Amino acid sequence: MEPVLEFINVCFSYHSPDGETPALSDITFSVMSGEFIAIVGPSGCGKTTLLSLISGLLEPEAGEIRLFGKSRGMSETNIGYMLQKDHLFEWRTIYDNVLLGPEIHHSLNQEAKEQADSMLNTYGLSAFKDSPPSALSGGMRQRAALIRTLALEPDILLLDEPFSALDYQTRLEVGDDIGGILRREGKTAILVTHDLAEAITLADRVLILSHRPARVRKILPLHFSDPFDPPLKRRSAPCFSEYFDEIWKELKSNG
Repeated sequence: MEPVLEFINVCFSYHSPDGETPALSDITFSVMSGEFIAIVGPSGCGKTTLLSLISGLLEPEAGEIRLFGKSRGMSETNIGYMLQKDHLFEWRTIYDNVLLGPEIHHSLNQEAKEQADSMLNTYGLSAFKDSPPSALSGGMRQRAALIRTLALEPDILLLDEPFSALDYQTRLEVGDDIGGILRREGKTAILVTHDLAEAITLADRVLILSHRPARVRKILPLHFSDPFDPPLKRRSAPCFSEYFDEIWKELKSNG
């Protein structure tokens, strides 16, 4: 099976009047269809830079990024990006926020509206479709933001610490919700997070980066008795603490 995404010896540096700051060095990894990858690493090591390269916001200085076997510049892959803040517009209802993507892309037809209605119903927000975002809790807003992203039917979904602004209990609940949604939808997802427990409970594999300039220190496959176990249930699995310790030791080691 051909990978959805491939990084092949990718390097990137930031340039300023003060000089060059290397961010990524010789990054190589791949992601298969329907796979959930979590990226962890020291603060400032270049995790978000990786997402920016995938989305096309940045261009690699060396190496190659391929999407479905094609150079990223030649690919028509649809990439969704979910940020730390939900960025819902208060002057639009939840329903209108969800339909923003199709509206901007001039693809707002009856099918798009029916899909939005179906997702709002499936994920417990249909009763709030005519409400402003201010009427929703933080967790519900993030769920609405995810539905808005999914409405564009992305081939790859990028998640840049989407739960970091939530309190701990809500973060657990929303992580459980969104992890379940992505698995049911069969989406290929890449999550950047500082929370090792979150990475373990959501992902199929964890990509561990070194200090800047980031290199891939290790790619850790995660094996649970049931790969579709919800994240909260994974936390009580016997292997959870073993994975946590392994990732922590890798992060604390030099390099």
